[in-house]
Amino acid sequence: MPYEPPTHTVERSLRATTGARTVAGVDEVGRGAWAGPVTVCAAVTGLRRPPEGLTDSKLLTPRRRAELAPVLEGWVAAHALGHASPQEIDDLGMTAALRLAAVRALEGLPVRPDAVILDGKHDYLGAPWKVRTVIKGDQSCIVVAAASVIAKVHRDRMMAELGGGSAEYTDFAFAANAGYPSPVHRAALEERGPTPHHRLSWSYLDALPRWQHLKKARISAEAAALESGGQLGFEF
Repeated sequence: MPYEPPTHTVERSLRATTGARTVAGVDEVGRGAWAGPVTVCAAVTGLRRPPEGLTDSKLLTPRRRAELAPVLEGWVAAHALGHASPQEIDDLGMTAALRLAAVRALEGLPVRPDAVILDGKHDYLGAPWKVRTVIKGDQSCIVVAAASVIAKVHRDRMMAELGGGSAEYTDFAFAANAGYPSPVHRAALEERGPTPHHRLSWSYLDALPRWQHLKKARISAEAAALESGGQLGFEF
């Protein structure tokens, strides 16, 4: 299916209206997985012409993503990755875990950005970061699209290495499903139970009577309210 290539329109707008000189694009991967971390990439590209074929990582084949990611890593002015572990997700809730991973990524950049373009509707970063949220920003904004591809390829590689690194994880087929729901993943959970890399507060355990005793209590009412609201800061 044809798609419109991403542009620098939002970044140019931020530069013109706020005086921002360094604008980072931020995107996450792994939010809906049963296992593995949530991973965030923060990227800075400037206003240069991107490599051919750049778009949202979800619109690219795995092969094309794998080809494009190293090209992007050499093309961007800077990028950094941040992760929040399954244990941090269970303890903090997803909204706070996303913020933790994003802050780790942003603080890993060599220069603190003046503004951040965040993919999606909700600002899970909040103050003191100056955030512009953009729905489908990974399709429309060059800097966010670059972050989306780098994050996806890096996390998929992490999960593949996890699945191949120990015989006890082979049945979960992490190289194929990256920790997301799949029939093979579900069957392995029913037979073997969750690994230390699984999120134990997730609802998939409700359908596994043999392993329900391992389920962690849901996050606090205060954190749950934050989860449902999803808005931590302000937009500009």
